[in-house]
Amino acid sequence: MLRAFLRTAAARARARSTRPDQDDDVLLDAPDDRLAPALLAAARGEHTPAAGLLTGTRERAEWEHRDRYTTRLAAFSRSRSEWLDTWRATAPEDPGAPLVAARLAVARHWDSPDRAELLRGLVPAVTAAAEAAGPDPVPWRTALDAARGAGAGHAEFERLWGQAVRRSPHHYGCHVAALEYLAAASPGAHRECLDFAETAAQDAPEDALVRALPLRAAFTCLRAAGADVGAATGAPPRDLRVRLDAAADRAIALSAAHPAADPWAAELRNLLAYVLVRLDRLADAAEQLRLTGPYVTSFPWDRETDDPLGRFLQVRADVRAAVDAAPRRTGSGHPRSGRGGHAGRGDH
Repeated sequence: MLRAFLRTAAARARARSTRPDQDDDVLLDAPDDRLAPALLAAARGEHTPAAGLLTGTRERAEWEHRDRYTTRLAAFSRSRSEWLDTWRATAPEDPGAPLVAARLAVARHWDSPDRAELLRGLVPAVTAAAEAAGPDPVPWRTALDAARGAGAGHAEFERLWGQAVRRSPHHYGCHVAALEYLAAASPGAHRECLDFAETAAQDAPEDALVRALPLRAAFTCLRAAGADVGAATGAPPRDLRVRLDAAADRAIALSAAHPAADPWAAELRNLLAYVLVRLDRLADAAEQLRLTGPYVTSFPWDRETDDPLGRFLQVRADVRAAVDAAPRRTGSGHPRSGRGGHAGRGDH
């Protein structure tokens, strides 16, 4: 049922644009096997599977899954919230419902021209709910996002950050919120963002998702710099380029710990492919595009276009063409990746 729904949505999107290399099996933001039943039930107006899903993540302290599932359930509720209203009304003691509702409220206010004012009014309630959530760090991720959108000062943001990391020192979502706050507070502070991300990754367990935070920082740097790092002044500073490559290499190692065509690793691999293309490491990018299989995520492609699936397909086609056209090389092309050599730059 869900697969048919996603195929229909993808077909409608394809009809709006001409895309190269269209694959019938490519899916945009496809849920994993745990989330899919909850979304199907929500489409029927039923909240019990979603409640059970989030209860399980809380009981097992699966904070990364809880964060991701909360985001996806809130995104679904933006157009169909009746099931969430019913959930909140029939199970007022269930902490999952207010968690999704808070994430939904922040997302809705974020798109408003009065975002800062609306979020300033929301922060106290979101923070109070987070304080009542015990060891769960996920509500604090929502509080951090709300504070960032409200333009909170450094002292207030640091207070919220302290509460978040006290509950889970390696929670990826909270670290992303803090990284985005740093980037917004000090535009152009690429090295400071990388410092923060590298320290967080270095201190984290080998399999922790926060080890991909330097990749997210690299993405932030590349997006701020335009087409290339240092585009305004020519080649990027060597020390910055080395750090960006190191962030990509760390993420390649993290990607290798997951099986190919794994929906859980899809966002990591989509982001990694994006960064590798921007670093002109097209052979490495082609490998990540292969590993992601049919799973396309809106982020990061939606940062460039309102048609993220079309953008992914265009980039994938360009990368494949560039790699196929590149002359065969012997030895390692990139000194850190240990993979094939660089291909020529396409129009990305």
